[in-house]
Amino acid sequence: MIKKEMIAMLLAGGQGSRLGVLTSKVAKPAVSFGGKYRIIDFPLSSCINSGVDTVGVLTQYQPLRLNTHIGIGIPWDLDRNIGGVTVLPPYEKSANSEWYTGTANAIFQNIEYMDSFNPEYVLILSGDHIYKMDYEVMLDFHKQNKSECTIAVMPVPMEEASRFGIMITDENRKITDFEEKPEHPRSNLASMGIYIFNWKTLKEALIAKQDQPGLDFGKHIIPYCHENGAPLYAYEFNGYWKDVGTLNSYWEANMELIDIVPEFNLYEEYWKIYTKSDILPPQYFSEGSVVEKSIIGEGTEVYGEVYNSVIGCGVTIGKGTIVRDSIIMNNTEIGDGCEITKAVIAENVSIGNSIKIGVGEEVDNETHPHIYNHGLVCIGEKSILPDGLTVGKNACIFGETTAEDYKDLALASGKTLIKAGDEA
Repeated sequence: MIKKEMIAMLLAGGQGSRLGVLTSKVAKPAVSFGGKYRIIDFPLSSCINSGVDTVGVLTQYQPLRLNTHIGIGIPWDLDRNIGGVTVLPPYEKSANSEWYTGTANAIFQNIEYMDSFNPEYVLILSGDHIYKMDYEVMLDFHKQNKSECTIAVMPVPMEEASRFGIMITDENRKITDFEEKPEHPRSNLASMGIYIFNWKTLKEALIAKQDQPGLDFGKHIIPYCHENGAPLYAYEFNGYWKDVGTLNSYWEANMELIDIVPEFNLYEEYWKIYTKSDILPPQYFSEGSVVEKSIIGEGTEVYGEVYNSVIGCGVTIGKGTIVRDSIIMNNTEIGDGCEITKAVIAENVSIGNSIKIGVGEEVDNETHPHIYNHGLVCIGEKSILPDGLTVGKNACIFGETTAEDYKDLALASGKTLIKAGDEA
């Protein structure tokens, strides 16, 4: 019988609604990051770098691009005969077809998959964080303490603690209590949503709580283990970890990659980030082009100027165009004579000539101020912008637009334009 010491279950079903139009056609873990990567590459690479060679990826929302990206796991060296990477969408059962209703429900629906490896331990991961973590060190901590469930925690500033699930521990890091987004936090150890369970303990909890609506780790499984006397421990992580759940945190995390001394380094030899790379020609910089403090993906052609930006693969930046403080994803074409400032432009967008993006005063977005803020402009994938257009700050465009869609060829700050059929 197959026996794996530890297998990983990676939750990648998230819609990521706080990323606005960036995730209207693609699951959040499949969103581009850092030029050539996708968000899911980071937890997958941590698995390989930690010696975890069996990973179940649980998909749900808009899974096509994610499934294509992962394939049979070759880039992560996860194309194994036994184990490897397996994409696990919700499947129809004879009685009732059931979507995953909560994080733990998704795991419960795949008990048979996990059982087939007869694991000692199960590592639960989330597919939408940017970090590098050696899960082997966490497993050693789990074993040393004879823990049945170990929760990775990160110290956060006390004033921010009420935004997280908070663990209260004794001097040995044993968890004595926990609070979900407490108003008056008693500790600053925030749960990272990374867990190691003894498989026996997890299986028992999943089966006991299976009928709970919206079955969730933080709300149901961990309290169940705690109430039943299972020893729970908090493993403190002090490396770089970023939840790229909002458009602004996503933009910030990309910008941090191009700092002179990046807090998160993509260039470390001993901890590689693996991804599925298309076979692309090298970058091309024309005479007179300028690139400063930027990441430029393969196959990208720069005829203009790029400052402090993260540019994906297969992008074209036209002559006389100036791009500043922006993220431009794969296969987007930008015409000549444009000025683009603090924009997040998704994949396969076509931007005409003489377009200005990110100009004028900063005004709250009229439809989704909690998504489109901090002066960022967001353009959804496959959008088309006509020549001569001016777009203000905190604005959002999604769809194939023409000059007729705009008043005087302008979209003011804080405005949203989404063409019918391209609902965000």
